[in-house]
Order: sequence, then C-alpha cells, then structure tokens
Amino acid sequence: MSFFVRILVNAVAIWLTTLLLGDHFEVVSESTTGGRVVVFLAVALVFGLVNAVVKPVLKFFSFPLYILTLGLFTLVVNALMVLLTAWITEQTDWGLRVDGFGWALVGALVVSVLSMIISLVVPERSERR
Repeated sequence: MSFFVRILVNAVAIWLTTLLLGDHFEVVSESTTGGRVVVFLAVALVFGLVNAVVKPVLKFFSFPLYILTLGLFTLVVNALMVLLTAWITEQTDWGLRVDGFGWALVGALVVSVLSMIISLVVPERSERR
C-alpha cells in the first residue's frame, strides 16, 4: 500500500475515532468542510511520520518490555505515538486533542482496528508487468 493511501486510511480512521470517542479524542479544525478534511489529512500525515520515525526506535529500546508483557506493551507504545502526535499538533491552532493517557490508549486501539478494517476494504494496486 502506498504512503498516500496509508495517510488516507489513517485520516478516515482518525475521523471515525473522533466520532466514536467524542470530546475525549478530537481534532480541532476550521469550521468549513474543506478545512476539516485538510486538518484530518495533516494529522494523519503527522501520525504516519511519527509511526515511521519514532515508533521503530521506541520499539527497539523497549524490546525487553515486549517480551516481558507478551506483546501487550504494543498498546502502550501506540498510545504514546498518539500522545506524541497530539503534542506536535497542539503547537498549532489545529490538530489532535486527547484528554489523557487512558483516552490515548483507547483511541490508539480504535484507530488501529479501524485502520486495519479500512485497509482490508481498500483494494491493493495490482502489479504492472
């Protein structure tokens, strides 16, 4: 799946998560529809970059915790990636706002599940011969 399709999938997953979790997990944006779409895409881009750059480093250094918890530490790492995305986008007037670690944990879980489901629905590009 290409990077741009992954960003679209994450944007839709984040949008659906904001609908499900309400005020505890929200994206602050302009009131126009076009402005909201751009902000969701920007948040998804930041989220994708955080997951591509920071998450592998964090996973490497926390490898013993993954082993010790039989992989459940993945939930904590995903919540930290959501909190980092929220912190980065809080520096602007728009972006992701999360009420705390608990809501980040729930939001990360919902975004992950929705992203997986949407990725299954989106057809992959066929190989060119």
